[in-house]
Amino acid sequence: MTLLEAATRVRENAYVPYSRFKVGAALRSASGQVYIGCNVENVAYPEGTCAEAGAIAAMVAAGETQIAEMTVVADSPSPVPPCGGCRQKIAEFAGPDVMVTLAALNGTTQVMRVADLLPGAFTADHMDGA
Repeated sequence: MTLLEAATRVRENAYVPYSRFKVGAALRSASGQVYIGCNVENVAYPEGTCAEAGAIAAMVAAGETQIAEMTVVADSPSPVPPCGGCRQKIAEFAGPDVMVTLAALNGTTQVMRVADLLPGAFTADHMDGA
C-alpha cells in the first residue's frame, strides 16, 4: 500500500463532528514501517489533534524517531499544507530534504521538502549552550 492509499484510508476514520474536514496522514519511518494518523476534534477546538501529529505519535510510541517520507491528504480543491505546529513536529523527526506529499482527493498533489515547508525551523542546534 502506498502512503497516499494509507493516508486516504485512515482519513475516513477522522473524528470531525464540528468542521466535517477529514484529514489523513501516513509516514514511512527510516525502518520502512508505515504509521498513520487522522484528525480528532474536540468541542474545545484547541484540544483537537492533527492527522500529522497522530502519525508522528504512533511512530514514536512504536520506538522510532525518524521520518523518511510523509503524505497528508484532505478533501480540498488544492493540497492542504500542515498547520504551523505540525510543520515544527515534522521538522523534529525529519531531515530538511525529506519529502512531504500534500494531496487532495481530486488527485492534485504537491511535493515539498521539509526545509521548504518550514524555512528557518527552530532546531536543537538553537539550544546549544542552554
